[in-house]
Amino acid sequence: MNSTSVITNALTIDVEDYFQVSAFAPYIERKRWDLSECRVERNVDRILELLSDKKIQATFFTLGWIAERYPQLVRRIVEGGHELASHGYGHERVSDLSEAEFFDDIFRAKALLEDIGGTKVQGYRAPSFSIGSGNLWALDALRRAGYSYSSSIYPIRHDHYGMPEAPRFAHQIRDGLMEVPPTTLRIFNRNLPSSGGGYFRLLPYSLSRWMLRQVNIRDASPAVFYFHPWEIDVDQPRVPGIGFKTRFRHYVNIGRMERRLVQLLQDFRWGRMDQIFLPPSAQKVSLA
Repeated sequence: MNSTSVITNALTIDVEDYFQVSAFAPYIERKRWDLSECRVERNVDRILELLSDKKIQATFFTLGWIAERYPQLVRRIVEGGHELASHGYGHERVSDLSEAEFFDDIFRAKALLEDIGGTKVQGYRAPSFSIGSGNLWALDALRRAGYSYSSSIYPIRHDHYGMPEAPRFAHQIRDGLMEVPPTTLRIFNRNLPSSGGGYFRLLPYSLSRWMLRQVNIRDASPAVFYFHPWEIDVDQPRVPGIGFKTRFRHYVNIGRMERRLVQLLQDFRWGRMDQIFLPPSAQKVSLA
């Protein structure tokens, strides 16, 4: 671990499979999900192995759809000392749902995850960071559903999501609800994405590392990093007929991802979202 990394950053994994990616929605109908080859279990098990080797605990934002079909995987996440959090039930963008539909989705996912994992679920991340200026009512729904924090508003400008005017760091966004955004680096009056995903695969590793260190050193704040299990899966089925931009974003440098991830785990100090951002009184999460 580099000596400059004295801040504990949040390592987060969005537990979904390759065929559930929002960009693939026009190509893979939801009714075909159960007919697709599901690879999430083997990929999450590999991630759990990597984290165990480094003695790192992380937060797993898990789909209810996945938990329902792979309950033992959810239990392995919890048994590994990791935080179990919600990614909603069916990976539907919040911007595509009514307020009632959204509440049903997040309430169903929370109840399902808690029942399977035997632990309180406090965190939520919207699929594709799809909470923004046009649907801030979702924050009230999250509070009503019993969540303590969200990591759903990405303060960048992007063609599919983002709210560039939003605060860059963790803040109380509603009474009893904290928003913990993915990390950005402020340069030339613009927020640059610095928190993982496709950007981490696309950019040179040295640049990603530099940006995270700037947030730790210059801003003196923890970073929030995220990735998906399918990003380490070089053998995942290729989806036919997709456009160039979608194909590039999804597959770029997948063969290098695990090696970069291992280096990242060594270069920074990592922990769970709840233990970094929530008060100690909120960290007693067992339902036993």
